[in-house]
Amino acid sequence: MYKYYLLHKPFGMLSQFTREGGHQSLADVDFDWPSDVYSVGRLDTDSEGLLLLTNDRRLNSELLSPENGHPRTYHAQVEGSPEYSDIRILQSPMKLKVKGKIFITKPCKALILDPQPTYPERVPPIRVRKNVLETWISLTLTEGKNRQVRKMTAMAGFPTLRLIRHSIGPFKLRGIEAGRVRELSESDINKLLHLR
Repeated sequence: MYKYYLLHKPFGMLSQFTREGGHQSLADVDFDWPSDVYSVGRLDTDSEGLLLLTNDRRLNSELLSPENGHPRTYHAQVEGSPEYSDIRILQSPMKLKVKGKIFITKPCKALILDPQPTYPERVPPIRVRKNVLETWISLTLTEGKNRQVRKMTAMAGFPTLRLIRHSIGPFKLRGIEAGRVRELSESDINKLLHLR
């Protein structure tokens, strides 16, 4: 029987069940995971937000394939105050170096979040520079290369200070506290299956 879960991954946790480098892992989450469940995609240790876990391997390959164009939205707190011309740069294909190879991003949706979101403070908190503005932006991608959002914002001149995956397809982070899990209901699973 297939199982589907949403987890709000906190900062500093690995997106896997084995511990490495002194970091917490999914095994440290207070939840009775089935033994055959794993995460669909990953979030870097220093990123937070929505993680989908399942034992449905077919769903895993379909959601992660860029050809299928399944959207994932990230909220990035960036250093500086981007203008709408900067947002257009982020929306356009960008040439990034990923694991030693040149990769051209697909066009994406980007916008300045107004009003700015009010997420609970990160533990540990981000570094703050008194004379530098910070802005929250939203980026919706249909691909997920290693540290892609961070590389994109840095290339546009606005380094990412904090990165939170806000949604995967129809599922949103809203209502799930950091470190908590929500099992998907039958109606949720139907939404998930419609992504195929």
